[in-house]
Amino acid sequence: MCFVCGRKNPVGLYMHFHHNTVNEVYSDYTVPAHYQGYPGIVHGGVLASMLDEIVCRVSMIGDPHHFMMSIRLEMVYRHPVPVETPLKIIARIVRLRGRLGKAQGEIILPDGTVACEAACTLADIPKELLTETNRKLLGWEIDEQFPIDGS
Repeated sequence: MCFVCGRKNPVGLYMHFHHNTVNEVYSDYTVPAHYQGYPGIVHGGVLASMLDEIVCRVSMIGDPHHFMMSIRLEMVYRHPVPVETPLKIIARIVRLRGRLGKAQGEIILPDGTVACEAACTLADIPKELLTETNRKLLGWEIDEQFPIDGS
């Protein structure tokens, strides 16, 4: 049911993610018109959700079961992002050590302009939450149609 990546959320974005096996997660995505704020422009909260999701996924590059969550997300909106426009969303590891990490993300327009940036501090999801949570019930699984091995 995740708003960004869930496959069972009726109003979700249904984004897919890939990685380069080293330090970067990426997604090619076109935001539907019904997620606009100002006419023809993607709502800033949707952009923040997309970047929040992708930067947290950097921890999964070496281990698809290493879940982290954002504890601080700093956004910079540089240019309006038009709806119905192919975008490249990228996140890069800055540092992953122990239970904390840092990552950066960008939303890039078709002409290469960086429209939106995020800097994120990450923390491991508390073990109590993961051990008490039924991952199958949450739907946390790898979609074999969209491998995470960089292919």
